[in-house]
Amino acid sequence: MMASFGQGSRGYPRSRGRTGARTGPDRATLGIIGVVCAVAGFFALHIILGPIAMVCGWLAMGRSWAGSRPVPAVVALVLGAVDTLLAIVWLAGSAGMNNGLL
Repeated sequence: MMASFGQGSRGYPRSRGRTGARTGPDRATLGIIGVVCAVAGFFALHIILGPIAMVCGWLAMGRSWAGSRPVPAVVALVLGAVDTLLAIVWLAGSAGMNNGLL
């Protein structure tokens, strides 16, 4: 059997389909990973884990605001945004505390 352009002969891997949409378990996993990153971001690596949590939450929501939104995805997105905002405030505050002295 001959494969045409863009279509494999075996159909592997086809877990995402033609549109690239993530499946249910993929979204659930991304939501949980986002929540874990957001909670861990409150304790360490704020500026790194906050945006990672936001990205995981956004991907878990299916990259749109329409339709049903799983709870872990929304929690990851909101906590990641709060975490990132707090990290920016903390960095801005610590930059002003030096007063030019070494």
